[in-house]
Amino acid sequence: MTTLAKRSLSLLSFIYLVAFALAQDVHDHGTEAGHDHTAEAAAEEGDSHAGHSHPDSAEECVASVDDDYNLGLRIGAIFIIMAASLLGVFGPILLHRLSPYASGGFRYWFLTVCKFCVILAVSFIHMIPEASERFESPCIGDGWDGFEGFVGLFALIAVFFIQLIEFCLLTRLHKKGHLDAQEADTMGSGATKGDIEQPQVNHSTTIEPSKFLDLSTIILEIGLVVHSVIIGLTLGFADGGEFRVLLIALVFHQFFEGIALGTRINDNKYKSLLKPILLGLGFALTTPIGTAIGIGVNMSSNPYSASSVLAQAILDSLAAGILLYNAFISLIANEINNNTSFFHTSLIYKVVCFLSMYIGAGLMSLLGKWA
Repeated sequence: MTTLAKRSLSLLSFIYLVAFALAQDVHDHGTEAGHDHTAEAAAEEGDSHAGHSHPDSAEECVASVDDDYNLGLRIGAIFIIMAASLLGVFGPILLHRLSPYASGGFRYWFLTVCKFCVILAVSFIHMIPEASERFESPCIGDGWDGFEGFVGLFALIAVFFIQLIEFCLLTRLHKKGHLDAQEADTMGSGATKGDIEQPQVNHSTTIEPSKFLDLSTIILEIGLVVHSVIIGLTLGFADGGEFRVLLIALVFHQFFEGIALGTRINDNKYKSLLKPILLGLGFALTTPIGTAIGIGVNMSSNPYSASSVLAQAILDSLAAGILLYNAFISLIANEINNNTSFFHTSLIYKVVCFLSMYIGAGLMSLLGKWA
């Protein structure tokens, strides 16, 4: 396993640990609150944004009992979400293995712009507004409502952090390429006098495009995984009335996100199926795990504790920054704006691709009403 893969797995493990720590902390807060059930009626009247309930006042932030909390349906939802995620991410991978599409063909460009619209819509419509809503929640107490730019601040931190990590990794790959070139020069200089002198070759120390694609895919995976943890927790926290609508919306949400990730994995042209399977499972299992944690928290304690709401707000903001960086820098800039093969396609190709991107972004934005 490569160093990049090991670091990625370590980061994913850290995300899961944060989720479990969040659940434990929420349980402690719920115990301290004594599970006051008198606020049930008030909590049902909480503000609603994007299909998620948010308390209007501090009194509504205490734990309450939901008589319509169907545990069997929620357990079934774990497997429904998992199936939608698996179908979305592995569908493009398996179809590409069975019937490979040529790079530069219509199917290639259509799937390329589809992943753009999904990632951008998820960031702007699903994550940033939800994070902003949580930062304004009365549940997190004083000190967080005096500054309206926390969402942008944490997203900016994520952008700079990912850029720094990417730069360090690419610098390491660049040095490795330079050392390989020097080694090739040394081996080539061992020719005997009787050998025909070969012209000097200027070995390029540029990094292989596959390394860029691999790194970009890992960054995309991290952003989607962080977001998947949050929406899994949200689904587990949801009250009975909104749960069914949210579940239907999240099935489509996870399916289209999976298509975006699966298409990106195909771009790497992995010879073995091992890495695509690991990347796909890392995405597909995250939301069900988050949902299971949310169900456990909702049944045992208060999902609206200060630490719970604040952690979700920060993680959503960080994930939005990661996805926006990946969408604009790694995807749109490299695969569309600076891609000569796309410029050489016909006008009708370009028109259809851009219209598909706009329509797809609109549909994903529409899903933001419920998910």
